[in-house]
Amino acid sequence: MANTKTVSKTFLTLLRVSRMLWVRVALMACLAVVASITAMLLDDFIPDLLRQRFTPDAVMPILTILASGMLAVSTFSLNVMVTAHNAAAAQATPRAHRILLADTTTQSVLATFIGAFVYALSSIILFKAQLHAPGASVTVLVFTVVVVVLVIVAMLRWIGHLSDLGSMDNTLRATEAEARKSLDLARRTPALRANPLTDETVIPQEAIAIPAPRSGYLQFIDLRRMSTALKDIDARVYIHTPPGRFVLEGCAVGYASGLGDKDLSEITKCLTIGENRTFEQDATYGLLVLSEIASHALSPGINDPGTAIEVIARQERLLWSWATTRPLDADPLFPRIFVPDTDPADLIEGAFASTARDGADLIEVAARLRSALQSLADGPDAGLAAAARDMIDRAQAYADKALPLESEKTKLQTGAAVGGVSP
Repeated sequence: MANTKTVSKTFLTLLRVSRMLWVRVALMACLAVVASITAMLLDDFIPDLLRQRFTPDAVMPILTILASGMLAVSTFSLNVMVTAHNAAAAQATPRAHRILLADTTTQSVLATFIGAFVYALSSIILFKAQLHAPGASVTVLVFTVVVVVLVIVAMLRWIGHLSDLGSMDNTLRATEAEARKSLDLARRTPALRANPLTDETVIPQEAIAIPAPRSGYLQFIDLRRMSTALKDIDARVYIHTPPGRFVLEGCAVGYASGLGDKDLSEITKCLTIGENRTFEQDATYGLLVLSEIASHALSPGINDPGTAIEVIARQERLLWSWATTRPLDADPLFPRIFVPDTDPADLIEGAFASTARDGADLIEVAARLRSALQSLADGPDAGLAAAARDMIDRAQAYADKALPLESEKTKLQTGAAVGGVSP
């Protein structure tokens, strides 16, 4: 999906479903049915020589080995995945577990293993029930060879993937990648290609509240469907709640003017509210997850300032990319809808607030944080630069209270190099 495009709620639902493991397993399992149907269609075209050479007795042992072998491999792989994800959640943050669950490599490999088992088992049942055509063993053998090739490729991918699965580096890379996608979308499509809702936006007095259909986090706003629901040319929608905010059922997430009760009901259907925050339209969530990893690393039980410094570097890289990316120069695609644009102060707050507090007593962390914030303060985006300067002052105040030595406080204030880190 290109960052300058908008997606519908239906497409989002299909995308989320496609990331579920059972969907890919079901597609692999359908091979058995496809093989049976193909065998019936091609039965008249299969030469007698192949029928005599590849009988069901020749194919059944292969299917039996594939079924038993894939059952063991699938069980082992699932145990490895669960263990790795639990380890990542323990050493990083529980939010990282949901990110790793969306790993396409792991899903594809496990789907191949489990799907191959289901395919082999289904084929065996069809053979035993004598539901295959007379020459089906030839066609089934061809499909079985394809499945075996897929299994071999999946095993090679799995071997290379296991060396990094659940490691801190893998967790940080996956989290940064998700954060980059949502930040890039927010930067290139200001206000999600609607009109920005600012303090100067005048909401009509006759506007009625748009109630949240349920309690939870606002995950997604289907602007395209919402725009279609605005049948009256004078109708306007003002969504003052940004994606990622927690809302309560019945409370107003925005206001609408020029709409009837039926149209208002259609507007509420455009709001996706769930139990957890997601990355689709929430630009600050990825930075917050990275910040949680840094805070967890700085806890007394972990005491790993190196990971916190690595997180600061990744956040600095993400925010610098956001500041230097040019927004889409085009008229709003949904001019009758008003949505809050991404606030640079929220980005800085989500990225560095907890690290400034929890790492204030470690001079190497405080120095690296100041260096990152100073770079962003000198950057091209005025709003982000102002927020970074405010965070520098807050981080300095934390450090002045937490650092044990006056010499360290002085070095931090003057910007002197500390432990190989140049503020």
